[in-house]
Amino acid sequence: MKAAVANKFGDILKIEDVAKPSIEPHQILVKIHACGVCHTDLHACHGDWPVKPTLPLIPGHEGVGEIVEVGSAVTHLNLGDRVGIPWLYSACGHCEYCLAGKESLCMSQENAGYSVAGGYAEYCAAHADYVVKVPEGLNYVDAAPLFCAGVTTYKALKVSEAKPGQWVAIFGVGGLGHLAVQYAVAMGLRVAAVDTGAAKRDLALSLGAECFFDFKTDNVVEDIRETTGGVHGSVCTAVSKAGFRQSYDVVRRGGKCVLVGLPPEDMPLPIFDTVLNGVSVVGSIVGTRKDLEECLEFAARGKVKAIIKEKKLDDINDIFADMEKGEITGRIVMSL
Repeated sequence: MKAAVANKFGDILKIEDVAKPSIEPHQILVKIHACGVCHTDLHACHGDWPVKPTLPLIPGHEGVGEIVEVGSAVTHLNLGDRVGIPWLYSACGHCEYCLAGKESLCMSQENAGYSVAGGYAEYCAAHADYVVKVPEGLNYVDAAPLFCAGVTTYKALKVSEAKPGQWVAIFGVGGLGHLAVQYAVAMGLRVAAVDTGAAKRDLALSLGAECFFDFKTDNVVEDIRETTGGVHGSVCTAVSKAGFRQSYDVVRRGGKCVLVGLPPEDMPLPIFDTVLNGVSVVGSIVGTRKDLEECLEFAARGKVKAIIKEKKLDDINDIFADMEKGEITGRIVMSL
């Protein structure tokens, strides 16, 4: 089968002919029809994080397609079912986190396109218990980015515990943030969006944000506090120290600042203000299978739609180059 393979950290990916995966009894084989491209894929191929993947690696954790082979121990899935293979490729199922419904924190988890081969290929083997079905009415290309970017932002909003009618601030209206705005609106939340430039302003407002603040020209913290009285929750998809600090400073007493972006620098926390104001600062990492089902259902009902540019697997190195230069609007999905 055809696959994009990382053989050395920092090198370009090579399009290779590799063996089609054979499956174990608990697995399924998925014919990949589309796979989203996430910044995490770039980090994996560059070996940027402390726990590095084993090379050679087939990246990709937003792969969706059709089941073409079912393992002998699998009873809940059938040939022809449309499924996606998310970042949470599998978990142990019996640790304290799994038993508490927090499987994304499992210390024994495997991750698609990182610790196991992912969706940058014509076929991908998957753990049958951890794939999620694509709802009817949602095509492969539209579904793909929701298996990471979608569920990540949806879960972050759930973690914020903001209620319908309350204010949330979304920092960054990019590949993650433009979905966060839509999920927030669909959940009945009032949205203040933060980014820079007329294009991002128009995008945020068109997606349902009630107000937009430009971090280059506006006094973001003062303006948001004046408009909202302080938000009940903020979701920071930005990767800058300034973005983190602003996302913290706009939260009202008793509110939550939810961190999603992974900046390259440490972020100091104002402990006195945190204690005095009862502010919670919490990290949110992707989501569970249940979160993913819920976020896909919003899209199937037409409430959320990623801005997508379609490419081919052969384009992956150009996609990564554009990603490094910050020249991607929305999400890239490779059709196979």
